[in-house]
Amino acid sequence: MMIIVTMLVLGLILGFVGAGGSGVIIAILTTVFGFSIHTALGTSLLAMVFTTISGTFSHIREGNVVPKAGAAIGAFGAVGAFAGAHIANRIPAHDLTWLTSCMLFVSALLLWGRMFLYKKQTSETDDRLNLHGVRFWVSAICLGLVTGLLSGTFGIGSTPFIQIGLLLLFGMSIRHAAGTTMLVILPIALLGGIGYLWNGYVNLTLLAEVVIGTMIGSYIGAKFTKRLPPLLLKIAMVTVPTIGGLLLLV
Repeated sequence: MMIIVTMLVLGLILGFVGAGGSGVIIAILTTVFGFSIHTALGTSLLAMVFTTISGTFSHIREGNVVPKAGAAIGAFGAVGAFAGAHIANRIPAHDLTWLTSCMLFVSALLLWGRMFLYKKQTSETDDRLNLHGVRFWVSAICLGLVTGLLSGTFGIGSTPFIQIGLLLLFGMSIRHAAGTTMLVILPIALLGGIGYLWNGYVNLTLLAEVVIGTMIGSYIGAKFTKRLPPLLLKIAMVTVPTIGGLLLLV
């Protein structure tokens, strides 16, 4: 019950920022509940499939998703995630914990720089959104493969990397970047999770507990993305991976 309640609270935050939240889930499962890093990686990544189904549906209803971009990037991301899961299987537990923590800090740093230093994206409209031509497909392939590989290897959803890519490469508003990220994460989490399941790193009981809490919380949290101030959304995007990274270093 403690795991379910904890995941419910976490799901509220993740739904709000448009994140699968695997990195934070991994940190909590390993440092608070004592599961091994590989089990936490596999279970949390597969749990994101269910979390993002709920969050994506809610974001679509709220008008926060750009379907074509999300589907294209997610498809290529799934390929990278499946390969990354097999790479993680060859990395020792201690090294994988440290590397995952570093990736979460890098995620937070990139988001902080993007959101607070440059401040190029302040509009709620997608003034530069372009979903056609060679540039769109090259950007979708590159963003999908890179973020998928990161997700599969380190068990994280790569939310900050995806959101930055959507903001910079596709010219999305902060609101649409948050919602579309949920759609991108869905196939990435599915193929990455299957990769970990293939290698025996998914705890089905734990998976059910994580899913129950995060699905309910994520659905409710997505309702606040459009209703709360954009500044609060930006701060939350940076804070979530930072907390995850700190927990893994404890």
